[in-house]
Amino acid sequence: MTTAGFRTAIEDRYFEDYIPGQIHEFGTITVSEPEILEFARRFDPQPMHVDPEAAAEGRYGGIIASGWHTVGLAMRLLVDHYISKVASLASPGVDEVRWPHPVRPEDAIRIRVSVLEARPSRSKPDRGVVRTLIEAFNQDDQLVLSLVAMSIFRRRP
Repeated sequence: MTTAGFRTAIEDRYFEDYIPGQIHEFGTITVSEPEILEFARRFDPQPMHVDPEAAAEGRYGGIIASGWHTVGLAMRLLVDHYISKVASLASPGVDEVRWPHPVRPEDAIRIRVSVLEARPSRSKPDRGVVRTLIEAFNQDDQLVLSLVAMSIFRRRP
């Protein structure tokens, strides 16, 4: 049961617990080269992700994770530590997805989550919308992902 700056545990977290201005950090998750290759072969089979020889000759000098794999790694940390286990009603989407630095084999990823906005729904008073800046960093503190997510959470009964 992790609170990481929240007043309540993830198992009892509702819309009211996502307070604008709060910043939370969670992590880490390490990604291996076989995981990078497996993901890329299935979903993003570009040479920089699936072909070690071509990747070594390319812009990044070796295999890198697909940006979509990087999003998946961050999502795992979000589900484990940030998104309510009792009040999440899904997400209508994300904006401003950026991958400023590549994720490489054996990188350890952590996330910083900043609550940008939390507003009650005007049409459905039992819920609210939370806008969150999600940033992922590697072990060298390089920013490897940033995005703004919207989430819908139930309000506390």
